[in-house]
Amino acid sequence: MKAAVQRRYGPVDRVRVEEVPAPTPASGEVMVRVRAAAVTVSDTMVRRGRPLLLVRPFAGLLRPRRPIGGTEFSGDVEAIGTDVSRFSVGDKVFGSTGSRGGCYAEYVCISQNGFIGRMPANLSYPRGAPVCGAVAAWNFLCDKARLQPGHKILINSAWADIGTAAVQLAKHLDAEVTAVCRPGDADAFRSLGADITIEPAEDFTRGGRSYDVIFDTQSESSFSRCKRVLAPDGVYLRTRPGPAVLLQMLWTSRLSRKKAAFSATGLLPISARLMFLEAVKRVIESGELTTVVDSCYPLQRIADAYDNAEHGQTLGTVVVTVNHRDDADPTP
Repeated sequence: MKAAVQRRYGPVDRVRVEEVPAPTPASGEVMVRVRAAAVTVSDTMVRRGRPLLLVRPFAGLLRPRRPIGGTEFSGDVEAIGTDVSRFSVGDKVFGSTGSRGGCYAEYVCISQNGFIGRMPANLSYPRGAPVCGAVAAWNFLCDKARLQPGHKILINSAWADIGTAAVQLAKHLDAEVTAVCRPGDADAFRSLGADITIEPAEDFTRGGRSYDVIFDTQSESSFSRCKRVLAPDGVYLRTRPGPAVLLQMLWTSRLSRKKAAFSATGLLPISARLMFLEAVKRVIESGELTTVVDSCYPLQRIADAYDNAEHGQTLGTVVVTVNHRDDADPTP
């Protein structure tokens, strides 16, 4: 099969599309015919091997432990191992392999009890691949912030996958949504459901408005800076850990009505993440949520996809599409 292989950490030119043996599903596993795979922040970090202390202990100290990257996929069940009961050949599925990677390839194997589910019929393969951003957004808004109808929420740095999903989900939950978005993207965010748009150059902490929830999707602000515009029982949500926010979580949980919260959705038990996935699927099926795809690149252009995801001014997710030899249509 064709796969994007990287045997050394570093720049994008170290990723090459090669012929490698196709995987075989073990007992309890399904083999997925990959149609699309997302290019995420974690994928670019693993490709670079940096930050060292965050990436190397899990991905390999000197070289990638798993040379085929990609963690989020959509596709079809091509084959099943023994003792598989949850899926059948031909099922249209999406999910994530997590630290196992392997999605930048024609085929990938995953446990039937892993983070995998059947795709909604109204979702295309490219839009199905980056569903983890929507799952993370659901975790933050519903589980951590307990967002309610009428709440005012500000979504900071709303242009990435988790931010574009959060705008739609917050509107689905009948909140008043303010999106901090790049110049030129205001109309796109209003179409996603934002009631108010603010450019990054504006200082939302001095705008005279208060918010029940501030969702800092790129962790570019801080609880200390945002608490002045949090409502008395407001919540500041941060997607990336750090000593400051972890300490703030501890003391605000006991001593303050205003709370700081962080969650690593990908590290939650699979059972919890699958519950979030089912909730997200219902919203997708209702037509009130779709993932936002910035651009699609064929697998042969994986280097361009990485470069755009890492350095481009993207809106939503960059996706790699995988064309198989026997596909009648060159586009998944």
